Amino acid sequence: MKMFRSRSWFGGGWGRPKNPHSLEHLKYLYNVLSRNQTVSEHNRELLVETLRSIAEILIWGDQNDSSVFDFFLEKNMLSFFLRIMRQRSGGSNYVCVQLLQTLNILFENIRNETSLYYLLSNNHVNSIIVHKFDFSNEEVMAYYISFLKTLSLKLNAHTIHFFYNEHTNDFPLYTEAIKFFNHPETMVRIAVRTLTLNVYKVDDSSMLAFIRDRTAAPYFSNIAWFIGKHIQELDMCVRNEADHHSQNRLADLVAEHLDHLHYINDILCLNITDLNHVLTDHLLHKLLIPLYIYSLASHRRKSSLPEGVNQAVAKILTKTSSGPDSPRVQDPLSGRVSCVVALFLLSQVFLILSHSPLVQSLAWIILKTDSTVLDKGVNTLLEHYETEKKLLEDSLSDEASAVNSSSKEALLEDLINITDEEKEKLAKNPSENVAMHKPFLETVYSALDCSENDYGALFALCLLYAMANNKGITSDVIEQVLKPKKSFMSKSSSKDIKYSYNVYLVEKLLLIISLACQPTCRIRLVTLEISLKLLLQLVICDGKNILLEPHRAVIETAKSQSMALLRNFYKSEEIFLDMFEHEYCDMSKSSLNVEWLCMDSAILLPPAGTPLTGIDFIKRLPCGESEKARRAIRLFFLMRNTVLTLSGEIETQLPLTNPQSCVQIEQALDLSISHNSDLIACTVLYKDGMKMRRFLVIDVLQLILVEPDNKRLGWGVAKLVGFLQDIEVTGDKDDSRCLHITIHRPISGATTNRVPLLSAKFLFDDNIRCMAAKQRLTKGRMKARQKKMQHIARLLEIPGQSGPPSPAFTGQGLYTCRATGRNLRENRQLFTAGRAPGFAAPKRESSPGVLHRADESRRHRDGDSPHRLSNLRKELSASPSNNNVKKETRSREASSSRTKSREGSPKMPRPRSEEIPLELIKKASHSIIDMAPKINILPRPQSVKTESEPCTSGLINDNAQSKESGVLKEATIISEETSFIGDRQSDKRGEEREAV
Repeated sequence: MKMFRSRSWFGGGWGRPKNPHSLEHLKYLYNVLSRNQTVSEHNRELLVETLRSIAEILIWGDQNDSSVFDFFLEKNMLSFFLRIMRQRSGGSNYVCVQLLQTLNILFENIRNETSLYYLLSNNHVNSIIVHKFDFSNEEVMAYYISFLKTLSLKLNAHTIHFFYNEHTNDFPLYTEAIKFFNHPETMVRIAVRTLTLNVYKVDDSSMLAFIRDRTAAPYFSNIAWFIGKHIQELDMCVRNEADHHSQNRLADLVAEHLDHLHYINDILCLNITDLNHVLTDHLLHKLLIPLYIYSLASHRRKSSLPEGVNQAVAKILTKTSSGPDSPRVQDPLSGRVSCVVALFLLSQVFLILSHSPLVQSLAWIILKTDSTVLDKGVNTLLEHYETEKKLLEDSLSDEASAVNSSSKEALLEDLINITDEEKEKLAKNPSENVAMHKPFLETVYSALDCSENDYGALFALCLLYAMANNKGITSDVIEQVLKPKKSFMSKSSSKDIKYSYNVYLVEKLLLIISLACQPTCRIRLVTLEISLKLLLQLVICDGKNILLEPHRAVIETAKSQSMALLRNFYKSEEIFLDMFEHEYCDMSKSSLNVEWLCMDSAILLPPAGTPLTGIDFIKRLPCGESEKARRAIRLFFLMRNTVLTLSGEIETQLPLTNPQSCVQIEQALDLSISHNSDLIACTVLYKDGMKMRRFLVIDVLQLILVEPDNKRLGWGVAKLVGFLQDIEVTGDKDDSRCLHITIHRPISGATTNRVPLLSAKFLFDDNIRCMAAKQRLTKGRMKARQKKMQHIARLLEIPGQSGPPSPAFTGQGLYTCRATGRNLRENRQLFTAGRAPGFAAPKRESSPGVLHRADESRRHRDGDSPHRLSNLRKELSASPSNNNVKKETRSREASSSRTKSREGSPKMPRPRSEEIPLELIKKASHSIIDMAPKINILPRPQSVKTESEPCTSGLINDNAQSKESGVLKEATIISEETSFIGDRQSDKRGEEREAV
């Protein structure tokens, strides 16, 4: 009985409960921890499972049963966690990993604030934070830093007191985390930055005072030192990687520098005055001025190339003009970096940071520091800036006061009385002397020299652009240097405004633009685009173009040079048109983003001339004739857009195809507006075995597959639309009624591998229709591409290409700009003779052995064909009264001529769009029987063949005449294919008979 009671007690108290989510299960786990307080190799697996289950039960209890947390706190189970961590026995690290993971999961998933307060109440969490874990174990390090970051996400004005002890000035969560700021693992560094930002966001004055007084100075000082050390490593990587073999390492270094700057910007954007003041002071004194800015003027001091530096990089880094302003490589031991690296890093600074006190001082030092202050050190330089800033503020306040208003009026009167030449000289003087005795600005300007290459110019342009567009820099710092300046020449009227700009910088930019338009230049497209962006900002003020006439002439000349350069690549080959449209689509997607450009580490290396480096096309030199043509096309687009912007005009000639004028899928088309509309029935056989019955329509620009509209007679719905210029047509060797048609997608991006819009087999009712469709598609493709090439020729002002824009742009398609009114549609033809080959021909019905006559209306309409005999051309171009007579007798002739012979019919060549060799007609005579329409239509009366008019000889004579003129004469047999327009046409023919 005693043994039975013992087993009952063991089973009731120590047996595992069936429900894992219950208070009983937590009690069971507590007993397990109590019996296994010492970690060993034997019980470490049991402890790991116990800790994992405890976290699971606590998360369940947080949402379902508050008694779970009550029991957890009552038994002070966190003390077991501490006891386990402090042991150094075998397997303790293994258990610590699970313990940290359990704590991380627990704090991450708790939603009840009361439960959170219970967990933080006994200060056990701070004891866990300060515990000396074995951080040589990567798993311990990862889970520990993740645990700290999770705790920081729970910080607010209420929970901050659980972590920061105001009486003892102790804040272990923050002080322990910042020790890992420069940890080798990237994820650890990111977690520390996230944690510090979460701490700074808490609005607690005593906590922020503790950070400012006890940790801000050493922490921000360490940040500046770490970034400086990182930059030295980046600079050495640029020196030794001229062959683009190890770009990954350089990319990692650049990405790390960007992370540092974004982290600094996040701190500054919190607008914590005390912290911002300390951080700005450390950045200016210990990093940005001594390392970044002073590297711009380091060429003034003696320097030599360090041993081991790649000579190819050294040659480029030390290259500019032969004068003393050329940027040079500095010895890393001297605490400086190369000029190009300094320009690149400063560009990133101004593109990312926007804290006004910081960027304002940096911009002023670069643009206005005098050479006399340069060698006196950073402190003197900043003192000089503060003095100038105070004087400027005082002068502005004095000018605003009424005391100095009279002197201001006198100054304005003097400006009014000076001559125009003096005004122009006054406007030019500030810009001419803008770089005089300013060492940092001189270095930036000297880097704009592109006589050999644009390696340094690209970074100088990025820096100037970044400063000009930084929102934290006021206009008084960059006005007249990077932005236009306007001054009022009359106090009585605000309309008399004098505009001026930095002429020296504009001339530097115009020189880069002019050199970029030369055939043998070594200026990349990205450099040209930034130059044009900066130029437009300098010379456009209040929406007006203030560019001087000599400078306008330079721009116009550069545009003409870009057109002349592109004319050398203008060819009739199809690849030029595809390349032209491809480059336009690629450029129109988005403009150049300078901030994204400065994220690319590849531009830090010498300009590459091969695509094997993986560098974007605009960021390297062209390789081969194809890429030279691409560069010429992009150059033309950039210069054209710049000239249009300066003149205030809108682009009206590009793109070559206006998408708004094209037929779209599911668009309803009225196919009964003209008697001569021709639809070719076909069956589309897809590769997956699916079949669809469609009608093929060929527009000026497009191939359209139409499905009849069941609701409206004579209407159809476009089910597939493709451009004729993008089709490929091949015949089927096994079946003369089939065509293999591939329709490529329109060019819309940078990709060259376009997935076909449609690739299928088209099955026609007979080989004649198949042959006619192939002919029309082939000629339609050729004509569409020819029209676009003519449009390009007009844009390039190639002689002999004058005239209006092609229908490719204006959208003179078959189904565009149509009125919905029925009366308007009757007077508008769907297909006209002047359109590209392959359009609908007159509908004719034929039977075996009977030849049909050409429609008289078609004869009059085709009278202007260039293949018509000269005497017919003269007859048709006679007096206008003949036209009226023809209009009156057209219906009568059409009905009476059906019973007469063909002796009175003129022997004119058939249009080329309907040409089919006579041999094919003879061979295909047996298939005419199969050409009977599949739907009910009213056949037209046929002319009876007589002996006096042998049809065969007549056709042979026509064929012989055409061969003598060098033109192949063909005949196309086309029938009405659609019942949904046949009824309407038969009704109209009946009306004509009644009229006769």
